Amino acid sequence: MSDSLGMLTPGKKVSLKEWDPKDTENIKNKEEIRQETDQLKERFAELQSKLFTEKKQAVLFVFQGMDCSGKDGVIKQVFSNLNPAGVTVHSFKSPTTEELSHDFLWRAHSVTPGRGYIAAFNRSYYEDVLITRVHGQVSDKQAKRNIKHIKHFEQLLLDSGVKVVKIFLHISKQFQLEKLIDRIEKPHKNWKLDPSDLQERKFWKQYTQYYEDVLELSATKQAPWYVVPSDNRWYRDYTVLRIAVQTLEEMKLSDPDPRPELKALLPELYKERDKK
Repeated sequence: MSDSLGMLTPGKKVSLKEWDPKDTENIKNKEEIRQETDQLKERFAELQSKLFTEKKQAVLFVFQGMDCSGKDGVIKQVFSNLNPAGVTVHSFKSPTTEELSHDFLWRAHSVTPGRGYIAAFNRSYYEDVLITRVHGQVSDKQAKRNIKHIKHFEQLLLDSGVKVVKIFLHISKQFQLEKLIDRIEKPHKNWKLDPSDLQERKFWKQYTQYYEDVLELSATKQAPWYVVPSDNRWYRDYTVLRIAVQTLEEMKLSDPDPRPELKALLPELYKERDKK
């Protein structure tokens, strides 16, 4: 179960079959929502400015999805209108030797956003309860224990003023197939393809099952999961943008506190101005 933007109801059983990856809410094409999209981008930028000057809260957007779901693309499109000085993007690759010598959340904590900032994670600490589970590197029991650790970690972030928003970009297996073929057929897109992607595709059923577990077990009211149909890129971007704006609107951002002591600096400045 979910709301109109795909936000999951905490504690409810999750079956990804309930979402059509091609769904667009009966919107025919991106031209129908172009004006609204432009307005949303402007509003997102305004809210980011408030967040940055307030310096009391932060937002972490976590993006997960199958290979070819468009994590890079949605981050580029949705965050393109923001002030880059207030945004950080971190991509989680295979852990380094140093990272493996620590607990699985160690590498994530150091790149969470400070107050005033927005961070986007392209993949995240959730990989440690997905790919590791698919390939038998952790048992089901350990994976579910780690999900509990993740919930505690996210609660720590929330208690520290970091709003956590988790977005699953939902694509069909056929859509992924066409994207993989496209990346091979077009030389300028070859760089996007990792041969291991073809191997991971063989585990589609297992990934789906374990994603459903993750979505069900880690969705909370304070740190929600959203399932976003993503076969249509324009609809994916539009929906994530709406989620982002709604998130910041609900944070009740305020203007920074005035600093009356600054008025003591005005006489000197007035004096300099009046000389001209």
